[in-house]
Amino acid sequence: MTNDNPPPPKPSVNRRNQRLLQRRLIRRIEVLVFLLIVMVALAYVFSNTPPSELARIKASGTLVVATRNGPTTYYQGPSGPTGFEYDLVEAFARYLGVKVRWVFPHNGSNILSMVEYGRVELAAAGIAKTPQREQAVRFGPTYQTITQQVIYLSGRRRPRSVKDLIGKTITVLANSSFSARLQALKKKYPGLSWRTSLNTSAEELLYRVYKGQIDYTIDDSNDFMLNRRYYPQLVAAFNLGKPQKLAWAMRKNGDNSLYDATVKFFAKIKKDGTLHRITERYYGHVRNYDYVGTFTFMKYVETRLPKWIPLFKAAGKKYHINWRLLAAQSYQESHWNPNAVSPTGVRGLMMLTPPTAAHLGVKNLVDPEESVMGGAAYLDEVLGWIPQSVKEPDRMWFALASYNVGFGHILDAMAIARKLGKNQNSWTAIKDILPLLTQRKWYSLTRNGYARGREAVTYVQNIRSYYDILMWLKKHRDGQSLKQPLPSSLQFLPPSL
Repeated sequence: MTNDNPPPPKPSVNRRNQRLLQRRLIRRIEVLVFLLIVMVALAYVFSNTPPSELARIKASGTLVVATRNGPTTYYQGPSGPTGFEYDLVEAFARYLGVKVRWVFPHNGSNILSMVEYGRVELAAAGIAKTPQREQAVRFGPTYQTITQQVIYLSGRRRPRSVKDLIGKTITVLANSSFSARLQALKKKYPGLSWRTSLNTSAEELLYRVYKGQIDYTIDDSNDFMLNRRYYPQLVAAFNLGKPQKLAWAMRKNGDNSLYDATVKFFAKIKKDGTLHRITERYYGHVRNYDYVGTFTFMKYVETRLPKWIPLFKAAGKKYHINWRLLAAQSYQESHWNPNAVSPTGVRGLMMLTPPTAAHLGVKNLVDPEESVMGGAAYLDEVLGWIPQSVKEPDRMWFALASYNVGFGHILDAMAIARKLGKNQNSWTAIKDILPLLTQRKWYSLTRNGYARGREAVTYVQNIRSYYDILMWLKKHRDGQSLKQPLPSSLQFLPPSL
């Protein structure tokens, strides 16, 4: 007997595909739900994660920086704050798009502790990297290399090695890299001893050596390079140890954001020449030190300058030029001798040429008042010729070089700078190019031909040095730094200086 019932129908292919698609859809929904949960969790985590140090600085709009007052770091100049570290930090702040809030500890010894405990974000004070310091703070890129130098008074027996320091009176800054270096040397030289001074400055210790109150001190080469102009009798006896690298200090336990920003910043300013320009601004005119020239200048500040101060002040007021700059220029021109005459016929306190004097209406070249007023008027006129693209303080250095060698040659130097891809508005670039105008290879390409360009560079650098000394004297007369009286060679300066 046969079964007439038909077999049950088999599922269709479409139904199987539908079930497969449903399972796949469910799996995808499960994955999406899982990802959504992960994203919500991550959002929660990141919403509770504090911003990076750099992000916090940018959000606040302020970078808090610790430094110290001094010639290599930060000081008040004629137009406001200035200094090597000041310029560097302000450039970094502009790079970040923030402002700087400067903090000045009572003494330099606690600057690193302020960084370590987060009271400031950065320390920029010419700080040398040492193994001991690197245990407490993190250092950024190196921007300068210096050496520690043993300083003594000329005329006394010169120490030539660490052995010669034993039994002598040595004073250094407390908690400094100098004291750390001496501490390391004591292991090899047990008889070595020294004193530390907490509430003082490197400049005050140089003064004590000058006065014979202590035998020696130790100073960084860059600091001594600036200060030796004010104490020409002080000499660097020998270098103490290997060169040291200077860098900014940051918190060691912070994130990498601020450190990474300093790395990128220094890479940028090294590449575009900004670091070189800042370095040249503060050290370029003092590298070639002339002991005899500085000593003579100090002597004439006492014996010759007082008579002419009223003239320089009057001319400075009339033409809006710092009278000390006019005095420095006059010293470079004539050593403040109203009867000075050069082989080329220029005469008087400001050494005006006959054509320039005629142009200015100066009738008597050796009349002090006519000479000073004429020189100031001419410098003011030359300042007006300098392109507006050249900013201060470079603008004044361009003008002084023009006063010496002629404005046409300055334009030639600027043209060469453009050809060489250098900054034609930077004195750092122009002072490197001016000497090229003595070479036919270069001056044959210019409109005005040969020029004694190297002489113009020396002229400007000397005036800058003399001006710095006069400003230093003013600062100490006002009691801004040293508590002690001025060196004996300067004690009889007129009150108006």
